[in-house]
Amino acid sequence: MKLKFIDIGLLSILALSASAQKGKLNPNDTSSNYNPSAAFSPMFYTEKGNDFHSANGAPGPRYWQNRADYNLKVALDTVKKTISGTVVINYTNNSPDALPYLWLQLDQNTYKQDARSNFFTDHTPGVDQHTSGYQIESVSVDNGDVVKPVPFVITDARMQVRLAHPLQKGAIKLRINYHYTIPGAFGGRTDYCDTKNGKIYEIAQWFPRMCVYDDSHGWDTLPFLGSGEFYLDYGDIDYSVTVPWDMIVAGSGELLNPKEVLTAKQIVRLDQARNSDKTIMIRDLAEVNDPASRPVNKGTLTWHFKMLNTRDVAFGASKAYIWDAARVNLPGGKKSLAMSVYPAESYGNDAWGRATEYLKKSIEYFSEKWFVYPYPVAINEAGIAGGMEYPGIVFDDITDKGSVLYWVTAHEIGHNWFPMIVGSNERRYGWMDEGLNTFIDIYASDAFNKGEYAPKRDSEYAPGGGNPADEIIPSLLDPQSPSIMTAPDAIPEKYRHPLTYYKPAFGLVLLREQILGKDRFDYAFKNYINQWAYKHPQPDDFFRSIENGAGEDLSWFWKGWFYNNWLVDIALIDAKYAGKDASKGITIKAVNKEQLPMPFTVEVKFKDGGKKRFYLPVETWLQSGQITYTLPTKQEAESVSIDPDNALPDLNRGNNSQKVK
Repeated sequence: MKLKFIDIGLLSILALSASAQKGKLNPNDTSSNYNPSAAFSPMFYTEKGNDFHSANGAPGPRYWQNRADYNLKVALDTVKKTISGTVVINYTNNSPDALPYLWLQLDQNTYKQDARSNFFTDHTPGVDQHTSGYQIESVSVDNGDVVKPVPFVITDARMQVRLAHPLQKGAIKLRINYHYTIPGAFGGRTDYCDTKNGKIYEIAQWFPRMCVYDDSHGWDTLPFLGSGEFYLDYGDIDYSVTVPWDMIVAGSGELLNPKEVLTAKQIVRLDQARNSDKTIMIRDLAEVNDPASRPVNKGTLTWHFKMLNTRDVAFGASKAYIWDAARVNLPGGKKSLAMSVYPAESYGNDAWGRATEYLKKSIEYFSEKWFVYPYPVAINEAGIAGGMEYPGIVFDDITDKGSVLYWVTAHEIGHNWFPMIVGSNERRYGWMDEGLNTFIDIYASDAFNKGEYAPKRDSEYAPGGGNPADEIIPSLLDPQSPSIMTAPDAIPEKYRHPLTYYKPAFGLVLLREQILGKDRFDYAFKNYINQWAYKHPQPDDFFRSIENGAGEDLSWFWKGWFYNNWLVDIALIDAKYAGKDASKGITIKAVNKEQLPMPFTVEVKFKDGGKKRFYLPVETWLQSGQITYTLPTKQEAESVSIDPDNALPDLNRGNNSQKVK
């Protein structure tokens, strides 16, 4: 989901200024809140590895997960503003348990007036827009020759289907007839809005979906409240959407019937796009209101899509769409197709004219760096959802342009890696998708077009500047700030982006650039992705996988950064020549004044203008919060400083330097 631009730069400055003043008043202050026995206490993991989740962070030899395949046939009624139709779910139980009932998610019920989601968020006075949610017309078990109704009970945004006989290992086929009213602009993730050439419909969470049954919670039935997003099983989704003849449908997966819904000219242009690194117009602005841009001029058309091994699908539909596309070049000679659809209001290279370029380059970077994009198509759709991700399609804002459009495009398509490929539980652990995805965004921005829109890390919370290491400090200092491990729906809005997006992302930057080094981190991170692609990792799986892949016990870091908001303040108390002789080195005294130990770099500036750096590992703080160490230098020096690049989230930079005595 899209990052918001929150200007907390002033808060950072105020916090750091106050801290620096304190440091200047007490230049030799050796007091400390550090407790090495707490930081390095053993037994960080409360459970041992098992046959399902191995101690090395990989799926165990007896790991299992269930499967959900869907076949959907629905119609979009642009007069009544409804979706109606049938979903057939082929649900496969691979667990060792017999299931006497099944649970499904009914996310559209979050828009009902009495939905639980109305009670945990701030209510805006004067805004009272609701729908009636899903209207479930029937639920049946389809045995081929016999279709039998089964009882079901709806509780808020969940539905329990009570089976006549428990489902053993094997499959069952559910047939559900339903309809619902599409929410307007208040829908957030699913909506419709007006443009000068017609309405745009962004259709997501649009069919009853199976809850996940896993080895951690059994049925994971947390209701959809808003912040906690989705947790879904994998399967193939075959879906057909019937719309008025003049609408274009842009959907997840591959279009199976192009000859029925596209003109011959559009089919030729799509073929050209599949072989072009430059963006090709499939339907240009001048063609939007031209009946000749549709294969028929009356009635309806049915668009048929299929997506393999996916956890969800979504689509956009509008007669206002301009449409362009370009080839995506993937490792190993593989190809995919990047497409964008947007209205006239978004036309032009200073706006959405570069959207496909942004999409293409992001996918190519993520595929080369981390894991190959697995789907035949990726779509960037312009509407009012403002930044929302689904497999193979992202909803970005009509008004976005330039750097903002690039950043949101990279972020939303990055979600195809977390959590669409690595299928974590967003509803319980939002950081496992938002944080990891925000992390990979950072380096994508550095790589795009020689850094055209870099650095992103400075721009997420303080547009226009600011040290990224400092931007998290206000959240660390705030006593009301929750930890990263807090359930997403329990995190107040003011902390959601700092704690779910930025802090875990910056934590991984620290691991990569300050603690493990780029090679060890990248190897371990790619190993995690490969181990858990199309599977369901838990937080411990991530922690264990990184530790094992990098060969490092990082329990002190997970404990301090993820489970707590421990602070960092390394103070340089003294720097003097050893034995009063410059040739014998410089003896420094440093104090770890706060709870989180960190490795750190020390830089010596020599009188001849030269510099030399030394790296002190985290073991520096293994037994004590105060160390004395002699740097092996041999020439006269002017000063010594800790963390010269200001890379650490150091609470007080005023105590990081000393003149050499």
